[in-house]
Amino acid sequence: MAIDIKQINPHTNTRIGTGSNAKNAAVQTPATPAPTIQKSDSVSITAQAQQIQNVQTKMADMPEIDQKKVDEIKAAIAEGRYKIDPEKLATNIANFENELKDLS
Repeated sequence: MAIDIKQINPHTNTRIGTGSNAKNAAVQTPATPAPTIQKSDSVSITAQAQQIQNVQTKMADMPEIDQKKVDEIKAAIAEGRYKIDPEKLATNIANFENELKDLS
């Protein structure tokens, strides 16, 4: 069973007295609202956070796939011109792993 509280006046307090003030059984006193204090919030972003934000912006502007480069590599593979340099590949893998270590 729901109680309809829309008709209740939040600014009225009803007190029932006992003892010597029994003749004033119900006394209504208006509640005064508390003064509102305006607080100002501030946010400061660190230099590192700004760098991250700049990198994210640049990355968002870059295409995910360089289709021109993909087409060139596909054509080179199909024509037999694509050569793999094992030393360069190993160096790039080692550099990538070192970069990953620096991130953790």
